[in-house]
Amino acid sequence: MGMLQTPSIPQKPAVLFPEIARAEGNFRTCIQCGVCSASCPMSESMDFTPRKAVRMLLEGRFDDVVSSNTPWLCVSCHTCSTRCPSQLLISDGLFPALRAAVMETGKQLDQDLQTALHKTYLYGNPMGEGPNKRTDWAKTSSVPVPVLSQIRRPVDVLWIVECYPSFDPRGQAISRLLARILTLLHVDFAILGREERCVGDCEWLAGERGLFEMLIERNIETLGKYHFKEVLMTDPHAYRSLRNVYPSMGGRYVVKHYTEFLRERLDQLKPLLKKKLNVTVTYHDSCCLGRKMAQYEDPRILLNAIPGVKLMEMTPNRESALCCGGGGSTIYLDHFIQERVKDRLADRRVRQAAATGAGILAVACPFEPSRFEDGIKMTGNEGKLVVREIIELLAESMELV
Repeated sequence: MGMLQTPSIPQKPAVLFPEIARAEGNFRTCIQCGVCSASCPMSESMDFTPRKAVRMLLEGRFDDVVSSNTPWLCVSCHTCSTRCPSQLLISDGLFPALRAAVMETGKQLDQDLQTALHKTYLYGNPMGEGPNKRTDWAKTSSVPVPVLSQIRRPVDVLWIVECYPSFDPRGQAISRLLARILTLLHVDFAILGREERCVGDCEWLAGERGLFEMLIERNIETLGKYHFKEVLMTDPHAYRSLRNVYPSMGGRYVVKHYTEFLRERLDQLKPLLKKKLNVTVTYHDSCCLGRKMAQYEDPRILLNAIPGVKLMEMTPNRESALCCGGGGSTIYLDHFIQERVKDRLADRRVRQAAATGAGILAVACPFEPSRFEDGIKMTGNEGKLVVREIIELLAESMELV
């Protein structure tokens, strides 16, 4: 196994989470410019802004920082790191380190987060569902969904479905549609079925070092049993981890998010897009797909390929897009965060979407439909705006629904 590097803040190194992103962050180079705090959509609710937290840590005020609410309010949107003139890894380095430090102190975690982590340890997914239920969605997909352990042959594409698309009812429906799209494109694909476990992105960002490393080891072992050319991912969070983090532990694969995968097959896809939808759509840039992986255009190319779709851009968009508020394990900290923020990020983003005049808010992440649908209710935009996965829009134009 490869050795993981650690962030360079000299505070109690035994509890700092390993640095495994694209560059090592040396926080002594922080120039205290405050760009991170000014960019952070959650800084107003933090006991200490990111800039101040770094300063306090460098001054040795470790206990003050880890006992505050600051470690748990980062949504891992990566805006701070994208804009940091010193290129420090704040959301993917410092904040997981702080959360790991809290866990090392033995402090009781928020119950929802603790439950999700415990279920992932026991069952390989935060919902606590049994492995045999991983393929329940496929039983009603109307097309064959091969499982690698059953077909016992190499495939071109291994589709790692991930947890929400496997167990959440809305996610399952979207998975069935993607399976039908892959079949119509004559893609030679298979899934892992009951052998699949969470890739571990949320567990990593929650600071659960041991659980994340366990998931990596088991997933690399499972993938090593099979032969495939590339990996298809539905979830941007898992996509980012498998593509950027796993190589440092020996897991090297050709990994693509479904928007990239389908854009590469646009010539095959376009003739299948027969139905004109006649809708106005605005697209929300996922933080993982956007800022963390710099993939902004593939989702837009797919949307623009659908007949009758008029794409309206939100303000802000692309690198400046506002987070949905569910990243960095905070999808399991909703109640904790709601008690501490005045205006939820999902609600703010819905208002930005509604301001475009679009009737559809398009997304490319399984975390986002439920978050934005709740935001639509909270902001009084029911009947004015609906949330659709890009897969759903493609399937509608292909007359699959």
